[in-house]
Amino acid sequence: MKLSTRKCLQTATVLTFALIVSTQLAPSALAKSKDHYLNLQLFAKVMNLVQKYYVEEVDTKKLIYGGIKGMLQELDPHTNFLPPDIYEEFENETSGKFGGLGIEITVQDSILTIISPIEDTPAWEAGLQAGDKIVSIDGNSTKGLSLAESAQMMRGDRGSKIILGIVREGLKGKKDYSIKRGTIKIKSVKYTDMGNGYGYIRLTSFIENSAKDIKKTLAKMVKQNKKIKGVILDLRRNPGGLLDQAIKISDFFLDEGTIVSTIGRDKENKKVVDASKADSYTDFPIVVLINEYSASASEIVAGALKDNKRALIMGKRSFGKGSVQSVVKMGDGSGLKMTVARYYTPSGVSIQAEGITPDVKIDEVDAEAFKKAIINRKVKREADIDGHLLSEQKAPKSEKSGSIFNWWETANKKGKGKNTKEALLNDFQVLQAYNYLKAYKVMKGI
Repeated sequence: MKLSTRKCLQTATVLTFALIVSTQLAPSALAKSKDHYLNLQLFAKVMNLVQKYYVEEVDTKKLIYGGIKGMLQELDPHTNFLPPDIYEEFENETSGKFGGLGIEITVQDSILTIISPIEDTPAWEAGLQAGDKIVSIDGNSTKGLSLAESAQMMRGDRGSKIILGIVREGLKGKKDYSIKRGTIKIKSVKYTDMGNGYGYIRLTSFIENSAKDIKKTLAKMVKQNKKIKGVILDLRRNPGGLLDQAIKISDFFLDEGTIVSTIGRDKENKKVVDASKADSYTDFPIVVLINEYSASASEIVAGALKDNKRALIMGKRSFGKGSVQSVVKMGDGSGLKMTVARYYTPSGVSIQAEGITPDVKIDEVDAEAFKKAIINRKVKREADIDGHLLSEQKAPKSEKSGSIFNWWETANKKGKGKNTKEALLNDFQVLQAYNYLKAYKVMKGI
């Protein structure tokens, strides 16, 4: 639809009338109202001039959408205008099945940045990493693009290819990654039985079924072991997702206390979510692993369990995405995704730009170097010396080796332990988390 000069002038007249009406306001409110409507008049005047004198005829909707986009870019990276086609895709993102690459992105220092690739997706398999800077998409610069626009450019038909230009710390210059798009089916909960009542739960994202799958996993552990002795909850590289899933998962491990609170512009209007006693698992220790790419919903869970003294948080300080977005559907099918509040942990600490600080800071160690060091680690004891004197109670042969993995002998006889061994051999932080759970058992005498 073409906006005529007459209609533009009518718009300015309406704004002027509103300005006259506003003179009935209080002096302070009047000043703000006056500036507000003068700025709207300026917008209408510029639009009128473009419509009248620009060298080519322009699309009015394109101008308006562009104006809204420019306005929102003055706010934060998570506040975006979603045209109808992007809004429709946005509604399908959290269902656990959608087309694309499988990455969570943000804007850092005006550069499109990967928070984390989601496991078992095309982006993960192509070798994209958390912290990678996306400087081009199919040869087009990403400079100035909003998150919504960038996400739309990266989506496409299943099987089609996309080329991402990546700048990464440690790499010289830009490296192009050619990735084949796929249908992203996310299995967010991955479980490994560590044997003897211990379990490792990897949560890759927070989607519609995450809480339900966590509950099934815990029930499975109880059924197999009668009693859970300890759980490692791995939230590293988890970019977040649905708030209600974070609340439900936190609630599983708490029977009282605050889970999270949100505060918007009105500081007096504080919304608090408390834990309930229903379906609670509170009789075993938990270690939560986080790192600098654990964001949003991950931070809510980590903060809730930390402040309620329910879990030990290990790893590195989290990403710090602690803002609340609300999505409003507009009349033409478009949407406004807008930041409306900040998240706070139970102790009142804002997550935004701060993140969750772990109780025990542990750096990640190169997997191959760590694995090699563990495998080659041999300690000689009296029992290893030829002709050693036996004790009255003969030590079992499994104690002869200095390996820290002796406990696998029993687990492997029962068909367990293989995945756990691989996890511990390749992951220093998981090993330290497991050691804490074992130490907790000793200290508590259980």
